[in-house]
Amino acid sequence: MLSLAVALCLLCGAARGQGWDVTALQKVNSWDTPFARKFNKGVSNSIYAVGVAVPLSIGIASLVKRDSGLMGDAIYIGTSMVEAAALTFAAKEVVRRERPFDRWPGMIVRREDVGSKSFPSGHTAMAFSLATSLSLRYPKWYVIVPSALWATSVGVSRMQLGVHYPSDVISGALIGVGVAFANVYVNRWLDRLIFPKERPRRYFAY
Repeated sequence: MLSLAVALCLLCGAARGQGWDVTALQKVNSWDTPFARKFNKGVSNSIYAVGVAVPLSIGIASLVKRDSGLMGDAIYIGTSMVEAAALTFAAKEVVRRERPFDRWPGMIVRREDVGSKSFPSGHTAMAFSLATSLSLRYPKWYVIVPSALWATSVGVSRMQLGVHYPSDVISGALIGVGVAFANVYVNRWLDRLIFPKERPRRYFAY
């Protein structure tokens, strides 16, 4: 977690600057075709549906199968997303970075109505926390690859929509991954609290 904190501090410095951040954003934001607009809007909004559907589906399966292990998975994945969202909200209030379309009105095209501040990207943080926690619990290539591609697409979509800088997206990804790993230890405690008679479960494939 120390390396994550250092990386975020460096990115926070970038967030207050310009340079590569604006140049890279301008290139991604310029992908303006009917398909690109619909695709990126859909991917960006999918964080809400996917973020609810995945832990909810696992939770329902646990009730049907009466499997406390599956319920633990649902709690772990759901709480990882909540914690990632909370951290990004707190960081936004501390850094208070302007949205790129506000800072560069003639250069960056705004394609979505958003509130709050820019740094870091909450959508990206939640997407990567979901993808990472899901991959840790189900370490199969057919889980890891699609979830990683989806999370990355969410991050890119936030730039194409003109609402986040690359450093916002990278910091959100770092927060999401970091929270998912840290939450392993939080959920081991929750497992013992909620399922005291069950054997402690491993959260990693190794």
